[in-house]
Amino acid sequence: MAARTIIIDHGSGFLKAGLSGWNEPQMVFPSIVNYVPCRENPGPSYAQRRVSLGIDVCHPDTFSYPIQRGRILNWEGVEHIWSFVLERHRREHEDFPVMVTETPLKEPADRRKTLEIMFELQDVPSILLADQLEMSLYASGLLTGVVVDSGYGLTRVQPFYLGRPLRPSGKTLEFAGQDLSAYLFKSLFKEDCNRHNLFQLETVATTQMSKCYVPQNLAEALDFRQSLPSGSDENNTYQLPDGTPVELTPLQRLAPEMFFSPQMFDLQGPSISQAVVDAILACEATVHPLLTSHVMACGGNTLYPGFTKRLYKELIADHFSSTKATMWVGSNRNFSVWLGASVVAHLSSYKSEWMTKEEYEESQRL
Repeated sequence: MAARTIIIDHGSGFLKAGLSGWNEPQMVFPSIVNYVPCRENPGPSYAQRRVSLGIDVCHPDTFSYPIQRGRILNWEGVEHIWSFVLERHRREHEDFPVMVTETPLKEPADRRKTLEIMFELQDVPSILLADQLEMSLYASGLLTGVVVDSGYGLTRVQPFYLGRPLRPSGKTLEFAGQDLSAYLFKSLFKEDCNRHNLFQLETVATTQMSKCYVPQNLAEALDFRQSLPSGSDENNTYQLPDGTPVELTPLQRLAPEMFFSPQMFDLQGPSISQAVVDAILACEATVHPLLTSHVMACGGNTLYPGFTKRLYKELIADHFSSTKATMWVGSNRNFSVWLGASVVAHLSSYKSEWMTKEEYEESQRL
């Protein structure tokens, strides 16, 4: 097994990549590509446009997310991002094996396409495709428990027992960070809402990262925020391009409540706490206490102030008051999948899971 492995954790919203053995990924950037017509031969056709990373400030209406809700919709965009990551590492290091995390939603055809890109186009020596939720489990140092992962495109709950997923009990909720962003776009900018407007993008991102939080009691939090005199909270405003300050409404500050009360925001499905309860109850009763005492929160949404405290509070209040419930939260839990993959990359127990380029070529000849 190689001394180092290139780890690529490609989520719907962000890509995290770097060499195994580090305490965090060395590359973190939005999973965004843009298409701009070629200057020499402008036009709308596939062959007459150029793909590049991120948002082109001169053409902000051309960007898109190649992965949405955990599903790859644009393989050209994904290939471009992977090429960028591998080229950056190959400038400074030898040709290391590659580990790519994948969503449980990935179809067999997606796995075949991933292998094709990595072996035939990127010429990697070997590859391991790893389940994202399983990697989050390893990041916690545990083998049994419930992984609660809430990222940009999906919120997922998966119980594990002795390192193996209890598959039928897993839950996937199709509301996550992008839905919170969509709510803020609509509520802040109303009919002028434009998700390709750079000012609006920046305003929503800043509001999410520095002003939003999860209340422990929604009614009390709303009453408190509504009782505050106008202008009394400097953190409650944002500025328009002309410098005019605008105050956020109470519900805009409390927007992450959607994970606990999705119906309030016209979203379908149970709350995240109910999904955890349902997932545990779907397992054999003998493992309920063990699962309840090892609930692992990971993903960017769990970093909202008050998120893990509220989740714990609802778990013990509703169903597990007689069981010792424990939340496991790491300071780098937005990187849990990558960190777990960094551990697994060097476990001898996973050696048989790797595929070499020679094995891939042999399988193509059969």
